Amino acid sequence: MRTRSVVVLLAVAVLALTSSGVAAITDPVRVEQGLLAGTSGSSADVRVYRGIPFAAPPVGDLRWKAPEPAAKWQGVRQASEFSNACWQTPYPAAAAIYQAKLPPLSEDCLYLNIWTPAKSAKDRLPVMVWIHGGGFTRGFAGTRSYDGEALARKGAVMVTINYRLGIFGFFAHPALSAESGHHASGSYALLDQIAALQWVQKNIAAFGGDPTRVTIFGESAGSWAVNVLMASPLAKGLFQRAIGESGGSFSPMKTLAEAEKEGEKLAASGAPAPTADAKTEDKPSAQAILKTLRGKPAEELLKASDAETVRAIVDGWVLPQDIATIFAQGKQNDVPLIVGYNADEGTTLAPQGARLNAAMFTAGVYQRYGAQADSLLKIYPAASDEQAVSSFYSAYRDQAFGWEMRTWARMTTKTGHQPAYLYDFSRRPPGPQSTRLRAFHASEIAYVFGTFVWPFPWEDTDKKLSDAMTSYWVNFAASGNPNDGSLTKWPVYDAKDDQALEFGDQIAVHSELNKAGLDFFDSYYQSLAEAKKAGAAATAK
Repeated sequence: MRTRSVVVLLAVAVLALTSSGVAAITDPVRVEQGLLAGTSGSSADVRVYRGIPFAAPPVGDLRWKAPEPAAKWQGVRQASEFSNACWQTPYPAAAAIYQAKLPPLSEDCLYLNIWTPAKSAKDRLPVMVWIHGGGFTRGFAGTRSYDGEALARKGAVMVTINYRLGIFGFFAHPALSAESGHHASGSYALLDQIAALQWVQKNIAAFGGDPTRVTIFGESAGSWAVNVLMASPLAKGLFQRAIGESGGSFSPMKTLAEAEKEGEKLAASGAPAPTADAKTEDKPSAQAILKTLRGKPAEELLKASDAETVRAIVDGWVLPQDIATIFAQGKQNDVPLIVGYNADEGTTLAPQGARLNAAMFTAGVYQRYGAQADSLLKIYPAASDEQAVSSFYSAYRDQAFGWEMRTWARMTTKTGHQPAYLYDFSRRPPGPQSTRLRAFHASEIAYVFGTFVWPFPWEDTDKKLSDAMTSYWVNFAASGNPNDGSLTKWPVYDAKDDQALEFGDQIAVHSELNKAGLDFFDSYYQSLAEAKKAGAAATAK
């Protein structure tokens, strides 16, 4: 009788372990380079694989070249630790909230991380690939804010990726363009992202992911990247949905020729090329210039560039035309889209705005907008210093983010065949910083990932909002529609209704969000385009 009781208890224990969900995928997992072993997440039903190489280290002769395939390995590789971070300067102390202490910096940084809740490779779960922000000069895929476990528990295979930053990811130079085979340079970070997506297509099924249901999503520069990938012919077929959080590039873009000139100046000042031979007085060859630049220590190049933010360029290869033109012609990768922005984007990005007075703001408006300044000041008035500060931040938000995101939604639905969904994030993370920073740039990340690692006194309202947002995001990844029967219905964007879903203290639908300001910037950018066209026509004559 006692033996039977022991057997029953053991059976119950085994059943309990089985029902709670032991490790998701059985190790080792085979990818194209070899075998991988991961670790359990904080809950046993999620398996985590860190530091997986998706491309060869872009060092030596591979510096400023398109990524090469990662090398194969023998035996089982332990994917238990995050990789190096790509070379970058740390955030200033005032912005340290965005990123905790980084691991060692290296050019050997092209790695990705995976969180999977799949029970077997046959599960075919939706895949979400996160592209981090940081002005294309900072950021790291292994930051705690980007822990993918909460989204994995909702049913997605989560991937975060590194990519080259700053001068290593965006340096253009005539010599680099000449050797490329595509007459292009300066888009290495974007080529890294494309290489990561190609790796996902080839390997994610082994982790229980569905390569035909890949969602790319990113914030700030990560959203710029999503915008570029949606426009780039090189990314065609690599993803089936897209989410952009606070970042688009429909305003005028830099050309390859302009970027090459900047690259030549940088090479001459910060990383001088070899001098001409005194006897022959010949200029150094392109090969000699590149050899010298590729021989420079990474730290020296980083100091020479000294850039806080860089942007994608029209290089003729990754982007054959500017993004606005590609979308206007309906040539974008036509996929369902979620886009949105935060109510107070500028409080952390442009803190100097808090020190403005009415005279300074008004003078700046007239200097920048000329004949259109009076129209802008009607929308963003400056009758007092306090009002000037408020108008500065509203105008900053609307031009740098609101106009870009609404334009993205409008152009997607106008020239494509897929739905777009627009949102506004207005929830102010609680704590003493709430009144000053409000719904600041990137504040939605804690809710999208459900991580809440920032040192704020989080409330039940925050956790409930995060639960809803993670559900919307995973629903969208699964089907291209963020809705289900339990959530506030998110309407498909239509320019006539101009509706957006607000993620605030409550979740609700609003129409014509910041309409007057966004309409002003429509006319402003249209006037810039017309002036550029007229200038080109005059030059042609």
